[in-house]
Amino acid sequence: MNVFESLKCNSIFLVITSLFLSCGGKVTDASNSPWERMDLIVKSIPQAKFLENSYNVIDYGAIADGVTINTVAFEKAIKACAENGGGKVIVPTGKFLTGAIHLESNVNLHLEDNAEILFSTNPKDYPIVHTSWEGTELMNYSPLIYAKNKTNVAITGKGTLNGQANSANWWVWSGGKSYGWEKGIPSQNDPANREVLVDMAEKGVPVEERIFGEGRYLRPNFIEFFECNTVLIKDVKVINAPFWILHPMKSNNIIIDSVTVNSHGPNNDGCDPEYSQNVIIKNCIFNTGDDCIAIKSGRDADGRRVALPSKNIIVQNCKMIDGHGGVVIGSEISAGVNNVFVENCIMDSPNLDRAIRIKTNSKRGGVIEDVYVRNLDVGTVKECVLKLNMFYNVYGSQTGNFIPVIRNVILENVKVKEAGKYGVWAEGYKESPVENIVLKNVNIEKADSIYLLKNVKNFNFINTYINGKKVESIKN
Repeated sequence: MNVFESLKCNSIFLVITSLFLSCGGKVTDASNSPWERMDLIVKSIPQAKFLENSYNVIDYGAIADGVTINTVAFEKAIKACAENGGGKVIVPTGKFLTGAIHLESNVNLHLEDNAEILFSTNPKDYPIVHTSWEGTELMNYSPLIYAKNKTNVAITGKGTLNGQANSANWWVWSGGKSYGWEKGIPSQNDPANREVLVDMAEKGVPVEERIFGEGRYLRPNFIEFFECNTVLIKDVKVINAPFWILHPMKSNNIIIDSVTVNSHGPNNDGCDPEYSQNVIIKNCIFNTGDDCIAIKSGRDADGRRVALPSKNIIVQNCKMIDGHGGVVIGSEISAGVNNVFVENCIMDSPNLDRAIRIKTNSKRGGVIEDVYVRNLDVGTVKECVLKLNMFYNVYGSQTGNFIPVIRNVILENVKVKEAGKYGVWAEGYKESPVENIVLKNVNIEKADSIYLLKNVKNFNFINTYINGKKVESIKN
């Protein structure tokens, strides 16, 4: 069964389960309780399991001196593990330099406590593969760790994954002056690069003909599971990423547990589930140069071509420090997002712009609905606690004929010390207002303004206080 068949089967399971609960009468109707629905989703997600066999990369020629390139040794160890039914590929104490690592089914890449994998900064160490860049599929540099069409696969252990990105190598490709770029240095912003990729997607050029890589300066993702099923990422620390960090792409049944992400480079999103379903992100720490968690579903025409929404995304017991947003949906969101659950998180930094954010525009489109948030402890955010924006614009003109939908968002039991400019910021279209929003038991101690609301409908404030003042609901 491929991952798309698995996605369909899992969706059918959830629908049948909900119908059973609602008809049986013995259990509370799951359709009336989002948090009961969340519990059903959690119970439906299988756990990755592996044989007890171990394959130490040292035994396959790896040298832990931080200088010798160990790509072949990692490849041999992973191949031996997979050919013998799976198990653990052990990375012991030491510093291991390598190029791209490609995982296989039934393989757990396990880093011992003082192990560190240093990833080469030479683009030639990353072969061209089918991947994605900012929500558009293409043939580009392999992610640093990559798995495609694999089942039952993991990265575990308390070691460190070090992308070694900085302003002298990958980050300078962003074209950002704060990341080392100067006039005359090539970057992703050159006309032959990002713009060409987007144009190819808009024209429907087949993915296999969107060949980038050398000379095109589109940075690789760090860890990407592409069309995979039953994945575990647990305990590892990830630092200095070239680009997006944890990227489940068209994948199903993902558990990301107790991972620490500390990377302040450009586009350094902590975790980007894209076109993915049944994803749990729990007990993690995100300290990032971009969004801590950003749920995606493709950009513009490419997202509408794939037409696979991200759904059943669960975030629990995480800590967000620096970043553009704590939990974000968008902006590459054209296939839509639904059934997002966020609970028991701490978000606090003067360098964290927002707590919860949905960002789209009429070029992206997408239906974003059924987002449930509870029990947040927010210290300081720079701009606002909740931002729902249908006019997101970062790359010049971002308008089109695909009016987005944002509806059914609930925040409850949220405590905030400082919210920055606004407690809440929501902007919709007259023909598509931001609608059915609830803030219940929310207390924002300090904000420059209570809210900025344009084209909203059924915006409910229940026992909610901003600057010590009880906020009244808006029903228009």
